[in-house]
Amino acid sequence: MKVLYLHKVFMEGGKVIYSPNIMMKTEMLAMILAGGQGTRLGALTKHIAKPAVPFGGRYRIIDFTLSNCTNSGIKEVGVVTQYQPLALNSHLGNGSSWGFDGIDSGLTILQPFSSSDGEKWFQGTAHAIYQNIAYIDQVNPEYILVLSGDHIYKMNYEEMLDFHKEKNASLTVAVIEVPIDEASRFGIMNTDENSRIIEFEEKPEEPKNNLASMGIYIFDWQRLRAVLINSYSKDGQMIDFGKHVIPSYLESGENVYAFRFDGYWKDVGTIDSLWEANMEFIDIENDLDMRDHNWRIYSKNTISPPHFFTETAVIKNSLIVDGCYIAGEIKDSILSTDVRVKEGSKIEKSVIMPGATIGKNVFIKNAIIGENAVVGDNATVYSEEEIFVVGNSEVIGVVSNEY
Repeated sequence: MKVLYLHKVFMEGGKVIYSPNIMMKTEMLAMILAGGQGTRLGALTKHIAKPAVPFGGRYRIIDFTLSNCTNSGIKEVGVVTQYQPLALNSHLGNGSSWGFDGIDSGLTILQPFSSSDGEKWFQGTAHAIYQNIAYIDQVNPEYILVLSGDHIYKMNYEEMLDFHKEKNASLTVAVIEVPIDEASRFGIMNTDENSRIIEFEEKPEEPKNNLASMGIYIFDWQRLRAVLINSYSKDGQMIDFGKHVIPSYLESGENVYAFRFDGYWKDVGTIDSLWEANMEFIDIENDLDMRDHNWRIYSKNTISPPHFFTETAVIKNSLIVDGCYIAGEIKDSILSTDVRVKEGSKIEKSVIMPGATIGKNVFIKNAIIGENAVVGDNATVYSEEEIFVVGNSEVIGVVSNEY
């Protein structure tokens, strides 16, 4: 929702005439932090940012956050990038794939830049927001929604905003219950009976509960703006939201609340979690409910010919996307756009990313094959101990040029 603020008002013939010089006030601006390197994904993020990693055959990880914004009625989105942004920027374009190219909407890519004050590299989550204050002020939001670009989930941010208003909160943190034995991996929010956060623990060894931060925050913008500017005019300690901003808000007695989310949410920051999320995605009854037309996940898709299965192809319980050529056996796997699998090859419980080529008589199981990778004839890609990963554009095994 946008509110009109009129810069000039004057009278003419007894009537009030408004100047066309009008500033729009946006109720809530979404800022997606998409600059992470994603080192735990190893070879898959050697040349691309984590939010640009392919997922589910025809998507990239950031598509879920962007689609949540679209479906929640958010019109203005800033995407903060930093590490290896080329593939991500190309995917985002002008935001048209998610409906952000309208007259009253927009998607802005925000990258580090140089100014008279020096280089504007982003040192942390809160610092990235501070460095983009000029952009945020231009949009002029009442609230700012801070999001991560590397999680798989569906969430209505409008419901979270309603909760924020109802509680008269200065900051609202989205939380989800995680298994208590995994809680030490997350920032844990301890709350009272009214969902007010009374204590925050960053990855505690002995967590008091299992309410984990999802890295989703709604701030009253003017309050956060004042906190950041005050910090960077003094000691510049407000670098991260989890480590610095949230504890500061709690210490100063701000109204900080936890918004509970009970849907599917997956942090795909590791090889194991990325593979697991893709395997869960295959299930036609998966909790993401990808066939729900009321909450679609949008993406920028490559224009490719229809997939083709030869007479030797065998497909079981798998997702096969446009442009694929399949002459082998596929079971419990995801084949992304323009993947080729030649005769005699068998693929089980694996994710094959766009443009990959699998030679003849290849065996692949419990693996992730990166974009444009080539697995040569007679190769075996399987490990009993861990998920086997072939990096983007990596070539392994004997390579045949035969289609």
